[in-house]
This record gives sequence, structure tokens and C-alpha cells, in this order.
Amino acid sequence: MTRQTLDFPNVESLKRLAISESGFIFDPVTGNSFTVNHTGRAILQLLQKTLDMEQITKRLQAEYAVDAPVADREAIEFANQLRGCFQ
Repeated sequence: MTRQTLDFPNVESLKRLAISESGFIFDPVTGNSFTVNHTGRAILQLLQKTLDMEQITKRLQAEYAVDAPVADREAIEFANQLRGCFQ
């Protein structure tokens, strides 16, 4: 699988999110909230640290013992869902 450039919301929007250990996400600016699973929470936290796609994939591979295509697919699917939360 070829690594793709993902269209995540801008980093400032992501940094303002409050993320609980249970996966509850709250945006204090808009008042919007949503929940994510453990993988989604991990990806959001990595994005808040401004890691790029390659770094995120490597972290997902290490934490979840998955290969690069699986980690890429998880990040791509999450990016698609995340975009819907910021429209």
C-alpha cells in the first residue's frame, strides 16, 4: 500500500481537543463531543504531537503489533471519520 497524505483537521483544531482515557473527545471551542475507540484515541494523541503519517504508522505498528498496511488503513479510516466531526 502506498502511503497517502491524509486530510486531517488542522493541528490547532486537534490540539484544543480534550481527550479522556475512555475515548470521550470534547472540543471546548465548538462544544462538540464524540467518542473514539482505543486506536482512534492513540491516533488523535499522536496528531496532537504533530507526528506525520509515517511516524503514526510506526507507532501503531509497535503498539498493536500490526503490519504497515493495517496501520495505514486504520489511520485512513480514522481520518475519514474525523473529517466528519469538523465540518
